[in-house]
Amino acid sequence: MKIAFFGAGLMGSGFVRRARANGWEVNVWNRSPAKARALVELGAQAFDDPGAALSGAERIHLSLADDDSVDAVLEPIAAAIPTSTWIVDHTTTAVRPTAERVARWDKRGRRFVHAPVFMAPANCAEGTGLMLVSGEKSRHDALLPALQQMTGKVHYVGEAPERAAAFKLFGNLTLIGMLGVLGDVNRLAHAVGIGTQEAFGLFEQFNPGQTLPARAARISGGSFDKPSFEIAMARKDVRLMIEEAQRGGVDLFVMPGVAAMFDAALARGEGALDAAAAARMPL
Repeated sequence: MKIAFFGAGLMGSGFVRRARANGWEVNVWNRSPAKARALVELGAQAFDDPGAALSGAERIHLSLADDDSVDAVLEPIAAAIPTSTWIVDHTTTAVRPTAERVARWDKRGRRFVHAPVFMAPANCAEGTGLMLVSGEKSRHDALLPALQQMTGKVHYVGEAPERAAAFKLFGNLTLIGMLGVLGDVNRLAHAVGIGTQEAFGLFEQFNPGQTLPARAARISGGSFDKPSFEIAMARKDVRLMIEEAQRGGVDLFVMPGVAAMFDAALARGEGALDAAAAARMPL
């Protein structure tokens, strides 16, 4: 099996390492040629031109920065991509542009599949982690054996080709949002004279992440009239956090947005409902 891999950054180079460990031939291109050439020692073939890297490839895999970078690489070589060559994009891209991209390639008679990942560079090299796939089920089924060699788990999220892009953003929003929350914890800790390490030591005893599935289920389930934590009381706690940080000369970044979410729920007269109600899309 031979593939062309476009993008030899941290993720892409990890994928190339895994592909070589799987025994695949790999033609690799990167905008900065030195990164592609660094993979030659693994047995990959480095190319300065993405069009030239297509030679003999059964699939093109991409791990690039964003929608614009994917289009900037593929559009100039569209006519050169054989109709038999799969295009598998692992880039984190936006939802509507992904739908438009797949439709455009369908009109050209090419099979484009979006398959973003929840994988760190080490996971890419080891073939562990989670890969999302959406689009025609027959495409998923045809690619599945190869994709399973690239990652620990392949999760199909539906026929609409842009759904994987949406679910990748859901996951990254959660991960990045957690960093924002930890940032606010850190800022509040410093405002009250507690160091970062000591403050974060709380999480050795208290794991709020364990509550995430239950809270998500409550939001999606829509049952809020038997609260375990009322919106009014949650809003009060957020006020305490913001005010205490300000007393120590620190502004929080995330909690003011959470306060606005609770304030909207209070304005709807929902103060006695469970706090999860504030996170739903109101009717």
